[in-house]
Amino acid sequence: MRITGHRRRFSDLTEQEVLALAIASEEDDGRIYRNWAEFLRQDYGGTAKIFEQMAAEEDEHRHLLIETYRTRFGETIPVIRREHVAGYYSRRPAWMMQNLSLEAIRNEAALMEHDAAEFYAHAAQRCGDAATRKLLGDLAAAERGHETRASDLVEENLTDETREKEDAVAHREFVLTWVQPGLAGLMDGSVSTLAPIFATAFATQDTSTTFLVGLAASLGAGISMGFTEAASDDGVVSGRGSPLKRGIASGVMTAIGGLGHALPYLIPHFWTATIIACIVVFVELWAIAWIQNRWMATPFWRAALQVVVGGGLVFATGVLIGSG
Repeated sequence: MRITGHRRRFSDLTEQEVLALAIASEEDDGRIYRNWAEFLRQDYGGTAKIFEQMAAEEDEHRHLLIETYRTRFGETIPVIRREHVAGYYSRRPAWMMQNLSLEAIRNEAALMEHDAAEFYAHAAQRCGDAATRKLLGDLAAAERGHETRASDLVEENLTDETREKEDAVAHREFVLTWVQPGLAGLMDGSVSTLAPIFATAFATQDTSTTFLVGLAASLGAGISMGFTEAASDDGVVSGRGSPLKRGIASGVMTAIGGLGHALPYLIPHFWTATIIACIVVFVELWAIAWIQNRWMATPFWRAALQVVVGGGLVFATGVLIGSG
């Protein structure tokens, strides 16, 4: 018998241990589905009902396994779980899965059913008892059929109206958690760094110095914006989502906004670098206007007027100060 660290290999498990592992796994999966149902109930009632029914099916599987185990091995079930078996499929902790999007949770559920089906198929091949082998084979087929069953449950519980409501909630969460702080960061990074970068460029006409100033301004602004966004609102009352995600979105996009027109100054020739940087600024400002129109429902020409005019004024300020 081989042991990997403190874990047994699946191939070394007895039929009694395989059944015990299957029982524990069904308990865990049912609990995961119920956790998802509870987590999603407030905003995604239809999907929560789907996971409740999937949990009920896992309970049925567990009862069948327990009856088979009791018939063959008695009342005492040994303690053996996924983490005790080397190479056995694992589940992510509940707090990690709660941060997944609605679509990611549905995909995770499909992967869970696939893993369970593979487990039962391999377990059935190793089982010598005919009745147990039949049960495990039936469970493998049932788990493989859960993808179809999940689709049926979606049709039963998610009407077009319910689906539209859930999609609207998911869209709102995505906008509030990622798009809004990311857009604010991109605007701040693109606009606020224009003056120091171009003032340095025209004052020194030294591309290496300009790049260092731009790098420092961009990274510093990114760190500042990221911490500010994460610390300003925990998302509980406002419903804006995880402060960590918002901080990452804001900080990264702020740094990207500044680095866009700082990186051209890696080119040694001053006017070549400056012309490319100006082109980048033009693209950045119009990209911001497009994002505002696409995700924030701001009329395009109003967004363009606000961003392009504002960015142009900051750009002109930097050039005038640097040239003077």
